[in-house]
Amino acid sequence: MQLASNHPSRIFLVGPMGVGKTTIGKMLARELGLEFVDCDHEIEDRSGAAVAWIFDVEGEAGFRQRERDMLDELTTRDNILLATGGGAVLLQENRKFLNRGIVIHLDSNVPLLVKRTAKDKKRPLLQNSNPEEVLTRIKRDRDPLYREVADFQIFVGDNSSRKAVNQILRELSKEGMVEK
Repeated sequence: MQLASNHPSRIFLVGPMGVGKTTIGKMLARELGLEFVDCDHEIEDRSGAAVAWIFDVEGEAGFRQRERDMLDELTTRDNILLATGGGAVLLQENRKFLNRGIVIHLDSNVPLLVKRTAKDKKRPLLQNSNPEEVLTRIKRDRDPLYREVADFQIFVGDNSSRKAVNQILRELSKEGMVEK
């Protein structure tokens, strides 16, 4: 399968941390013959510093500026499947950058997000005493922004990554965005 020629050769995944944007993105990119890029990993590779370190030293505002610059560049690339960071939709400018491609909102419920992120020490916003409270607030605040930019939404839930990829491919096909 490949993206239809009448659509941009760019797919952007948005959604909360822990939903599976990287895992699902890698699988979907292989299916569609696209280059997979994870925005947070790209920031780390280019800056030589972990996202958590950037948050510690530059604060969230410093990280969001780096993220904005990276999204501006990456969303202009062709033949890309980009997994954005969970907070990429916070800046209006970033939401405009995402209009450069097909945006898929991956969603899940808070208990599953808590479970998936429980042992992950690389997520600076969750390094407090109540990750469930933080994830609930983040999801409540960001869901309207995800929906604003999304061409469609996929509820991942407890489904396997393969099932989520198949669901995305069905949706892309139904919308005429992919061809065999």
